[in-house]
Amino acid sequence: MVARLALAAALCFTAAPLVAQETDADDPYIWLEEIQGERALAKVDQWNADTEAVLTAQPEYPLAKAWAKQILDDTRQIAMPHAIMGDRVTNLWRDADNPRGLWRIATLESYQAGAPEWRVLIDVDQLGRDEGQSWIWHGANCLAPEYRRCLVSLSPGGTDADVVREFDVTTGEFVEDGFALPEAKSNVAWFDEDTLFVGTDEGEGSLTDSGYPRLVKLWRRGTDFSAAELVAEGEQTDISMNGFSVLDGDTRWRFVRRGPDFWTGEYKLVRDDGTLVELPLPLDAEFEAVLDGYVIAKMNSAQEPDSGWSAPVGSLVAWSLEDIAAGRGSTPSVIFEPSESQAIEEVASSETKLWVKVLDDVSGKLIELAPGVDGWAARTMDLPSNSTIQIAETSGKGDTAFVTVESMLTPPTLWAVPSDGEPVAIASEPAQFDASKFAVEQKFATSKDGTKVPYYLVRPKGAEGPLPTLIHAYGGFRAAQTPKYLTAEPYRSGPLGLFWVESGNAYVLANIRGGGEYGPRWHEDALREKRQNSFDDFHAVADDLVANRLADPGHIAASGRSNGGVLVGAVANQRPDLYGAIISGSPLIDMRRYNKLLAGASWMAEYGNPDVPEDWAFMRDWSPYQNMSDAPDVPAAFYYLSTLDDRVHPGHARKAAAKHEAWGQTFYYHEYREGGHSVGSDHEEDAKRAALLLAYLNREIGSGAE
Repeated sequence: MVARLALAAALCFTAAPLVAQETDADDPYIWLEEIQGERALAKVDQWNADTEAVLTAQPEYPLAKAWAKQILDDTRQIAMPHAIMGDRVTNLWRDADNPRGLWRIATLESYQAGAPEWRVLIDVDQLGRDEGQSWIWHGANCLAPEYRRCLVSLSPGGTDADVVREFDVTTGEFVEDGFALPEAKSNVAWFDEDTLFVGTDEGEGSLTDSGYPRLVKLWRRGTDFSAAELVAEGEQTDISMNGFSVLDGDTRWRFVRRGPDFWTGEYKLVRDDGTLVELPLPLDAEFEAVLDGYVIAKMNSAQEPDSGWSAPVGSLVAWSLEDIAAGRGSTPSVIFEPSESQAIEEVASSETKLWVKVLDDVSGKLIELAPGVDGWAARTMDLPSNSTIQIAETSGKGDTAFVTVESMLTPPTLWAVPSDGEPVAIASEPAQFDASKFAVEQKFATSKDGTKVPYYLVRPKGAEGPLPTLIHAYGGFRAAQTPKYLTAEPYRSGPLGLFWVESGNAYVLANIRGGGEYGPRWHEDALREKRQNSFDDFHAVADDLVANRLADPGHIAASGRSNGGVLVGAVANQRPDLYGAIISGSPLIDMRRYNKLLAGASWMAEYGNPDVPEDWAFMRDWSPYQNMSDAPDVPAAFYYLSTLDDRVHPGHARKAAAKHEAWGQTFYYHEYREGGHSVGSDHEEDAKRAALLLAYLNREIGSGAE
């Protein structure tokens, strides 16, 4: 652990296989996969205690924790709109007095004026105390256009599985004898005010191999769920099935979706009489929105003219739902085509407009699309350039998009962007540091195959020569990594990025392949047998920093979480000469068994199926767990995770830690008992993690580290 060099411990594990572990029988640490096992939790407690004993004793720890908590609990934070419900807006507010949050509502008029008059609907902390549960808010789905009844989702401790209860916004109470579902990974949506689409755990045969609903049923108010009517069902090997509805003007369109794998979806329109008609979307297209009687999808592969119509990869395409519902052929039309340097990242609809957030060399732009008799007119909205833009919400009545604009050195500002008129800044977060002390630059590294890989570099202004450097990346699942204000960088580590550069160091956000920074092609270049490209991209960024005398080998930290655990585990194994520290959060690590652990089977379209010899042949080359080495110079890793993560199994990090311990290697470990895949269930834990990570980085790659 933190240098577990005791001879007795080393002798105890001398028989452990070093690399192979091709089968379950070869793995001596499989017992750590027993999530709540007494022996496993005792080992977790030991690792936690050992890590905290070392890192909390560092002089920077108490200061960093207090500072992080102050930033996270700042009451001047933006009250982000979680939903625009007609002439009202909802928000979940978390601060020092309300760590789990207040779900509250205000008039849209007062909100846009910058002085919202909030009414609390649910005090999540108080509800937990009243019911003896550690509730964590998982959102509310309110039925348009009245928005009176909502399906509230609450998670016990932060798991993906949650309970669902019907809530009345008017009375501010849960509905007595209303819709309610017990804890499960359910898919629930409104069909109409007295009927739900429901997919849930009904026992044997009701879930897919990935652990998600296989059946979609209609559950009518006042009836027992056992009487719910089956609408559609998927295959056992599918990812999931779900039903949903979209209100388009006065028309409610209803759909069911079957997900054969992570990157494909089959959609069917549910007619009023309950019959189904298939949507003509390509299997790999992404259903984005419904507007003006059209279903709009993003193309993830090019459609060739010999199919009867054509569309370039990455474009938005629209089909007439009226034609589809009537059984007529619907000739689609391309309504937006990004340029070579652009990628569509977000799409949202308001009453009569479509809002598209585009990345252009990773910088954000907001585009309005308006349907008309001559096609769809596009207009770029006037917002600050060279920034990260995110669509927070759109209005159901009228045409206003609420978006945040920020950069690494500029705190977020929430803008109301109307279709008619100028954008208006509603609220801004306060500056948490003196931005004039730092400089941000976008640079490009050249990967092994010649691909130009963008990255953002933050350093103290005027600094010369190599600095200890933290590189964060993700590299998977089409998830673009866009620059955020330093108090939120890197992802899920709170203000760690700020603390690191304030200490005189450098921070990098790398836009490696596997993400969506340049659209589908950027993602596909790191799929399955091409996964090594994302690792090569990461190495290229680190090598570029070294070549330009901005960093030194051994004083670079690689940071990633979830899929990023595969990334940082692989790069640490491949280039131990380059990295001196590894931050691995909620990580995937053992790719030989990942598809057998919790939701792992759902990601085989991304990584490959290790049970297929041809797939394992390429996966084995980079699977972090199988390629760990007992060499003395491996980077010191810090694993952080949650016991209640029911998405990525905690056994991944536990087993990697056990190997480090067996080989007497330095490592650090912190497993939080709650929080789910996001790890932190409240700001207290988030602040603690940021402080632990800062102390760890200073110890392992800081200017005073050996």
